[in-house]
Amino acid sequence: MSSVLTDEVARFVAATAPEPDETLVEMDEYAAAEGFPHVGPAVGSVCRLVARMVDAERIFEFGSGYGYSAYWFAEALPDDGEIVLTEVDADELELAREYLREGGYDDRARYELGDALETVERYDGPFDVVLIDHQKHRYREAFEAVRPKVPVGGALVADNAMKAGIIEFEKLLAIAEGGDPDAVNEHTRGIADYLDAVRTDPAFETVVLPLGEGIAVSYRVE
Repeated sequence: MSSVLTDEVARFVAATAPEPDETLVEMDEYAAAEGFPHVGPAVGSVCRLVARMVDAERIFEFGSGYGYSAYWFAEALPDDGEIVLTEVDADELELAREYLREGGYDDRARYELGDALETVERYDGPFDVVLIDHQKHRYREAFEAVRPKVPVGGALVADNAMKAGIIEFEKLLAIAEGGDPDAVNEHTRGIADYLDAVRTDPAFETVVLPLGEGIAVSYRVE
């Protein structure tokens, strides 16, 4: 993962962030060893904070990888809470199960192998928090699919709102400032379309936080 922060500021954020438990440390080490692009502890701690602030009881993830963000979220859930993990890679989903079991959160997790957009259609709301972290060109589609299932007082968190290896930040910035650069790849356009959708939706208040690779946090106000 490449942070949008300078190295010095990223070090400060890491030094002042909540301490991860032993399982999260193990998960961070796995990401570093395998080159896995997880959200990292700074974003993970914000995910947990958002879940705590909205008193989340049910959470849905569009893209869960090996369970890193889900683990942070699970720590904020009550004992009878539920988090739905979605992943297209069976091995990663099984690894997520192992880590959540290790942390004592397996009983509140549901593991769904397959396309997240197909999975969410099988679930009734409400979902108090939704993480969008799958294919970038499908972010807006994910928002439209889950929007009716997010109650007033619920929140969306979208990763890679500023940066990723496939996102052209200068063109994303130009779009955000009202321009329309030529030859924008579908991933960059997908993030731009998502941000436009949540920022212009009167039911949501959205801010982009420059942590990790950028996260857009949207709170449902009506």
